[in-house]
Amino acid sequence: MVAGKVGGKKSNKKSIARFAIDCAAPIGDGVMDAASFEKFLHDRIKVNGKAGNLGTKVTISRTNTKVLVNAELPFSKRYLKYLSKKYLKKQQLRDFLRVVTSGKNAYEMKYFKIAQAANADA
Repeated sequence: MVAGKVGGKKSNKKSIARFAIDCAAPIGDGVMDAASFEKFLHDRIKVNGKAGNLGTKVTISRTNTKVLVNAELPFSKRYLKYLSKKYLKKQQLRDFLRVVTSGKNAYEMKYFKIAQAANADA
């Protein structure tokens, strides 16, 4: 008998998910700062049960109005929404802004639409 491999090769390539959070509306109005939001995510994202211990599994970067998160799977998009809402609550912006999905791997911060009563006195 010839000693051979029974199974195929196991790939060491890890799948990486790329998420984006677009903060154009609040940053454009000067209500929110992208740098503080990035730092909040960096301090609060948990890897292996420990916050702030990102290592090489999660990288956070930002452009002018977007915060980009690259993470090795398993990583939940919903977890980013949870942390975004937590940041808005901490900054007392949760009453004015909401986090909605804008694509498969993207979220966007939008203002709530408030109906103005034009004839409030009448």
